[in-house]
Amino acid sequence: LLLPRFVDPRRDPLRVYAALELGIGAIAEIVLFGMPLVAGAYAAWAGTGQVGILLRGAAAALCLLPPTFLMGATLPAVSRRVEATQEGMSWLGFFYAGNTVGAVAGSLLAGFYLLRVFDVAGATFVAVALNVVVATTAYLLSKASVHEVPAPIRQKGRRAPGAATVYVVIAISGMTALAAEVLWTRLLSLLIGGTVYTFSLLLAVFLFGLGIGSSGGAALAARVKSPRAALGWCQMLLCAGIAWSAYMLTVSLPFWPVNPSITADIWLNFQLDVVRALWALLPPALLWGASFPLALAAVAARGQDPGRLVGGVYAANTVGAIAGSLGASMLLVAWIGSQHAQQVLIVLSAVAGLLALSPAAGEEPGSRSAGFARGAAFVAAIVAVGFLVRTVAPIPGMLVAYGRYAPTWIGLSEVFYVGEGINSSVAVSRRPNGVLNYHNAGKVQASSEPQDMRLQRMLGHLTTLVPANPRKVLVIGCGAGVTAGAASIDPKVQELTIAEIEPLVPRVVSTHFGDHNFHVIENPKVRVHIDDARHYLFVKKDKYDAITSDPLDPWVKGAAMLYTTEFFELVKSRLNPGGVFTLFVQLYETNTEAVKSEVGTFLQAFPNGVAFGNTQDGQGYDMVLVGQVEPMRLNLDEVDERLSRPEYAPLARSLAEVGFYSAVDLFATYAGGSSDLAPWLRDASINRDRNLRL
Repeated sequence: LLLPRFVDPRRDPLRVYAALELGIGAIAEIVLFGMPLVAGAYAAWAGTGQVGILLRGAAAALCLLPPTFLMGATLPAVSRRVEATQEGMSWLGFFYAGNTVGAVAGSLLAGFYLLRVFDVAGATFVAVALNVVVATTAYLLSKASVHEVPAPIRQKGRRAPGAATVYVVIAISGMTALAAEVLWTRLLSLLIGGTVYTFSLLLAVFLFGLGIGSSGGAALAARVKSPRAALGWCQMLLCAGIAWSAYMLTVSLPFWPVNPSITADIWLNFQLDVVRALWALLPPALLWGASFPLALAAVAARGQDPGRLVGGVYAANTVGAIAGSLGASMLLVAWIGSQHAQQVLIVLSAVAGLLALSPAAGEEPGSRSAGFARGAAFVAAIVAVGFLVRTVAPIPGMLVAYGRYAPTWIGLSEVFYVGEGINSSVAVSRRPNGVLNYHNAGKVQASSEPQDMRLQRMLGHLTTLVPANPRKVLVIGCGAGVTAGAASIDPKVQELTIAEIEPLVPRVVSTHFGDHNFHVIENPKVRVHIDDARHYLFVKKDKYDAITSDPLDPWVKGAAMLYTTEFFELVKSRLNPGGVFTLFVQLYETNTEAVKSEVGTFLQAFPNGVAFGNTQDGQGYDMVLVGQVEPMRLNLDEVDERLSRPEYAPLARSLAEVGFYSAVDLFATYAGGSSDLAPWLRDASINRDRNLRL
C-alpha cells in the first residue's frame, strides 16, 4: 500500500526493486545480529499471561515487520513495468507465480539442507547472498532496457465496475487459504509426523499449488470476458476443493495401508509424504493461486497507477490471510474443532463466490429470464454447499492417537477421548489389557503400562530424593501427570509448579489419569502455569530446588529447543544451591547419534551429571539424566531412613508399585557418570539454539 504513495512512478521499477532486495538482505543481517539485544530487552519487560503474549507479539513484530514490509513492496514495484489493463495484470500473475515457485525452492532448501547441515546464521547468509544476486540482476536489467516514463496519472482514475466487491472477495480468499493451511498443517503433522521437515514440505506443496494456479489464473485473466466472474467461480469451486481436502485428511489418507516402519530410509518416507500432501492439498491450492491474478484483472482499468492497484489487491489478500491464520490457530480449532472450522471455510468461500458473481453496482440487471437463471443458480449453489458441508468428517481418534501409525493400530486400542487444543490435539486410549495411554503429537507420550510407570515414577522421585531440601519444584511438561504426582507426594515439597503449553492437557489428565498421578492437578500445593516452559523460565526469575523435564520427543517441531545448551544453562541459572535438574531421555524410536547429542549437550551444562537407566529385558529402554552444579553426593542410609518415616509412606508405596522396595533398589539403576560416558560421547553433536541438531 505504501510504496506507490511514496515512490514516484517515474523511477525505474527495476531499480526500485533492486533497492528493495538489498534492503531485505541488510535488514536480515541486522535482525540476525540484533536478536540478542531484542531478547535482553524482552526479558527485562516481559511477563506471562495476556500481557506477555502482547509483548511477544511486539518483539516478533520488531524483528519481522521491517523485512516483510520491504518484501510486500516488491510486487507493487515490479507492477509499474506493465499497464493497468486486463492484459497487463495477467502478466503480473506470471510474475507472482514465478515468485511463488522460488518460495517453494527456498522452503525446501532451508528446511532440508541449510538448517540441517549448517545453522541459522549460515542459512541467513545464503538468503542474503541471494538477495544481493537478485538485486544486482535487476539493476543490470534496468541498464539494459529503456524505462518509459509513464504519463501523469490522474489522482482519481476510473475504477473498474465492482472493484470494491473484488477487494472483499480476495480478502476472504486470503482468509480461507491461510486458515486452511493452519488447519491442514495440524492434521498432516499428525499423519506424516510433526517434524520441522514436515512444515517445510507442506509449505512447499502449498506454495507449489499457488504458483501453478497463479500461472493458470494469469493465462485465464487475459482471455476471459469477465475476470470477476471467473474469480467468483474459483471461489465456488473452492467449496468443493476444501471439502476434497477435508475428506482426504480425515477419512481417506489416515487409513491408507502404510506402515512407515517398514523402511529405515527416511527419504523414501518423505517421497510418500510428498505424494500424500499433493493428493490432499493441490486442488484447493490451485484455485487460491488462480484467484490472485483474476482479482488483479478484475479491478484493472486504464488511467490507474499499476502500483496502487496491485498494492490494494495484495494488501486486501494479506489482511485476510492474517485474519485467517490468527483466527484458525487461536480461536476456531480450540472453540469448534477442525471439523466445524473446515465447514466454516466452505461457507466463507461460497459467500465470496456469490459476491463476485452478483451484478456490480451500475451494471445492467439483464432480462427477466437472466434474473430467473441467476436465482436458480443461487439456490443450486446453496444446496451444493450444504451437501459439501455435511461431507466434512470429525478428526479420527486413531489419527490423533497414533498419527502415521494409525492403520497398524486399528482394532488394537479403543480411543475413548479426543480433544483439540490451541497448540496440540490430545487423545486417551485403552488397550484390551486395561492399560491407559495418553497421546499427544500423534503418539503415546505416557501410559499406565508398568515399564512406563516405572520411568515416570523414577523421574519424579529422583527429582525430590537427590536434593536435601526440595521445597520448591518445577515440572516442565504435564504429560499424564505421573511424574508431577510422584514429586508432589514428597513431604518436603511445599510448592510444585507445572509449566504446560497446552491448556487442554491438565484437564484431560485430571479426568482420566487421577488414579495414577495421585490427583496432582487437585493438590493444593500444586499450581499449573499455561506457558511455554522455556519462556516461563526466561521471564520468571524464580529459583527452584529441583526442576524436572519430560518434553515431547525431540523430533517434534519445537521440542528440540528444550534440549539445547542454552536451555540447560537457563535451567542451571534457576537452581538454588544444591538444586537438581532431571531430564528424561528415550532410547526407543531414536538413534545413537540423537541420544549422544542429548546426553553430550546435557553434560556440557552439567559436567557432574549422572545417568540412571530404565531397562527392559536387560536392554536400554529409556533413562533419566540427573545434573547438579556441585558433585552429586548421596547417602543411601539417609534416604532409606527418610522412606521409613510415616509421612513418607505414600512415597514408599509409589516406589514399591514400580519395583523399588528401598533406596538401594532405586539408585541401583545408576548407569554411569560423565567420566564413564566421555569416550562414547567424543563425537557427539552439541545441540545449540542456532543449529538445533536434534
